Amino acid sequence: MHLLTVPWLDLLGWAGSALLVYSLLQKSVLRLRVLNALACVALIVFNALLGVWPMVGMNVVLVGINTWFIASMLLDRHDEKAFDVLEVESRDVYLSHVLRVHTDDIRRYNPLFSFELDPRVDAYLVQKGDETVGVVLLRREGDSAYVLLDYVTPRYRDFAPGEFVWRRSGLLANHGVRRVVTPPGMVGAYYERLGFVRSGDSWTMDVRA
Repeated sequence: MHLLTVPWLDLLGWAGSALLVYSLLQKSVLRLRVLNALACVALIVFNALLGVWPMVGMNVVLVGINTWFIASMLLDRHDEKAFDVLEVESRDVYLSHVLRVHTDDIRRYNPLFSFELDPRVDAYLVQKGDETVGVVLLRREGDSAYVLLDYVTPRYRDFAPGEFVWRRSGLLANHGVRRVVTPPGMVGAYYERLGFVRSGDSWTMDVRA
């Protein structure tokens, strides 16, 4: 039977092509790279079986490029040098711009979030180079800080860059914060890994001076 008439081979080609297109629709840069690499592997097998060597060569190179970027992103994932945390005023013009641009996405995950910020709110922008990848807003009450928003842009949603605000305890301690409390019902895997502990329906963390 000629390879061109093998049903599974035809299916492999279509599946690889469909996955390649789907990867380009991803907002998360890490997910895009992973899916794109998998699509290229499928297309390497497909084109190798057909003997289309220029396409095999191109996809081998693409797998290598994707693998390099994936490894770099995973190494940077928890590296404090990869992200900068900037403290800004709660009524900062650029902060308002970021919140406004991402309004729909913020409300999707935080439907009760209020954009009316007061002076008691501490605001932090998480930067990757010159790109803003996260926003953390805290409302101070005594020596406790309550999380109003811990937002990550779609491109970096697989990275949880907000963790750098919690890891750099001096940012919070300088404001007299000794305890951080998350909103009730917040998913805990991300916080538990950073030293938060369950307290009723919330997660709390003691801030080191």
